Amino acid sequence: MARQKGIIKLKGKIGDISFYKTQDGHLAREKGGVDAERIQNDPAFVRTRENGAEFGSSASSGKTLRTALFAMLQTASDNRVVSRLTKVMTDIKNLDATSVRGLRNVGVAIALPAAKALLKNFNFNKKAILGSILFQPYAVNTGTGVITINGLEPINHINFPSGATHITLKGSWLKLDFATGLYDLQASNVVNLPIDGVATNVVLTPAGVPAGAGTDLYLLQIEFFQEVNAVQYSLKNGAHNTLSIVEVA
Repeated sequence: MARQKGIIKLKGKIGDISFYKTQDGHLAREKGGVDAERIQNDPAFVRTRENGAEFGSSASSGKTLRTALFAMLQTASDNRVVSRLTKVMTDIKNLDATSVRGLRNVGVAIALPAAKALLKNFNFNKKAILGSILFQPYAVNTGTGVITINGLEPINHINFPSGATHITLKGSWLKLDFATGLYDLQASNVVNLPIDGVATNVVLTPAGVPAGAGTDLYLLQIEFFQEVNAVQYSLKNGAHNTLSIVEVA
């Protein structure tokens, strides 16, 4: 593909050239490639079909996770989260050493410690990485889902954006079966703190133990607010909010 330059940007098709706009700017691409029917049926493209099937499976696993976290992602995600999560799921799928080529999947591989390590510390908002926001140790109890941050002083331990006056901390315990797509999410209490030097022991306790089978994921979210006349408003539509998978069991 080629990048369009100049004052006038084109959209649509001229001959075999397609002009379109993406997040990366205005691009142009020449029509080409192999006929779809041939890819689907020609024995010469069996590897292509296998790769396509596995990519689709990995993308579906990422979509299942995003669906489970839909409410949280509304205030803490970036416009590349789909592709970034699909890549992680693809890397996890590649660890499946038991399924035949074309059928390797996240549901099998996620049982491996190495696969869980790939998913741990995934940040849904690349513009607000948890490690660059929170500078105080936290602990995750995988038996209860409780996340604790002792002695949190927001003004000293939180990298807050200009204009923020308050933070909100939330935790969640998600049990997700990547094989079936079934999940149960248990959200914690919400802790809202002014950005000052007062130390607080933050305890985020899930409402219950998620039901069903699958992989346990523990998440921590920090949102920023600005208080005006005793009302707190979300800061810049959540651009600085962070949401991270802090543990996988």
